[in-house]
Amino acid sequence: MKFVSYLSEYLVPLVLFYITGFAVLQRRPVFDDFIEGAKMGMRTVAGILPTLVGLMTAVGVLRASGFLDFLAGILEGPAGFFHVPAETVPVILVRLVSSSAATGLLLDIFKNSGPDSYVGMMVSILESCTETVFYTMSVYYMAVRVTKTRWTLAGALAATAGGVSASIVLAGFMQ
Repeated sequence: MKFVSYLSEYLVPLVLFYITGFAVLQRRPVFDDFIEGAKMGMRTVAGILPTLVGLMTAVGVLRASGFLDFLAGILEGPAGFFHVPAETVPVILVRLVSSSAATGLLLDIFKNSGPDSYVGMMVSILESCTETVFYTMSVYYMAVRVTKTRWTLAGALAATAGGVSASIVLAGFMQ
């Protein structure tokens, strides 16, 4: 474990020096390239900012209005059939849209059930093996102007279902 700690401490500076050294050896204007990349990054941020604000507002409205709890109550029966605890249903739904909002729900579960409980372990694993599908698709596809998503949504939702299944199984083994 000490090796990993040692490696992580020196890996980032090593990569930065490698990139800078390679650019200097290639006689590239390193600072100019950096500034141009920063400008492109700022243009990308400005382009996706309305989408980010819209998604965060929508998640805030869902949580504050109680609709998320209502939807979780409706899905409690089908979730129980698949051995998904009722308190994790809001996390699964919100995780599709916002990682930070899902983390807030995860902290609520930690407060109520504890991080070492079955539910706490399950949502911890769930957070690490699922993706914010709608957020990622909207932000990245908008940034590169993709209009035909083809099978992306179906594949991402299938991967999310696999992540939820894995979190149920793995949390069960840890108990």
